[in-house]
Amino acid sequence: MFKRLSLIALLAVSVLSGCAVVGRPEVAVVDTTPVRPNQPAIDPLAHQAATGSIYNARQSTPLFEDRRARRVGDIITVQINERSTASQSANSKVDKKSDLNAGITALPFIAGNSFGRAGARANSENGFEGKGATDSSGLITGTITVTVVEVLPNGNLLVAGEKQIGVNHNVERMRLSGVVNPVNIQPGNTVSSTTIADARIELRGMGQQDQAQAMGWLSRVFLTVWPL
Repeated sequence: MFKRLSLIALLAVSVLSGCAVVGRPEVAVVDTTPVRPNQPAIDPLAHQAATGSIYNARQSTPLFEDRRARRVGDIITVQINERSTASQSANSKVDKKSDLNAGITALPFIAGNSFGRAGARANSENGFEGKGATDSSGLITGTITVTVVEVLPNGNLLVAGEKQIGVNHNVERMRLSGVVNPVNIQPGNTVSSTTIADARIELRGMGQQDQAQAMGWLSRVFLTVWPL
């Protein structure tokens, strides 16, 4: 009975560890403003106090105002063009050789010819050689419109946004967050992703296509318990 319980416990631990051995890496993206729920339309003019003047400062549009995003809630279009390449190689070689010779010719109170050709010899030789190389490359291109969620004390803008595209049973989600310098904002409130500081870019797929690329739970179990 005890052996049966031990076997069941071992199988349960293997299954649970296999389910968690290969986790999906997460990108720490700043939370975006949730989509507003459906609310009844409210006339903003009904809540404005009468000033007795035809001119209303809230509806003014300065002729020479900078149209670039600079307030919380403004939107910026980010043109994503990220390319990364990395390569590394290493070679190492270690050789070690030692030799030891020892002989006995005489000892106190013992004749010298008693030992004859007695002696000892030892030698050792060790060698190690290793080589390694790695190459990686990545490319992400696209466009996403983000929202200014915070204006930093120095005037930089903390932006965050998310875009989802669903086709049949697959959903592609793109998320981005980072710090934008208003100087880098181009006409049309566009900015390149290469000029965004602390950029966090995430592009993932969800659905049948994503499930087809994932390793099954039974395969993860064997990957966990297999010693090789």
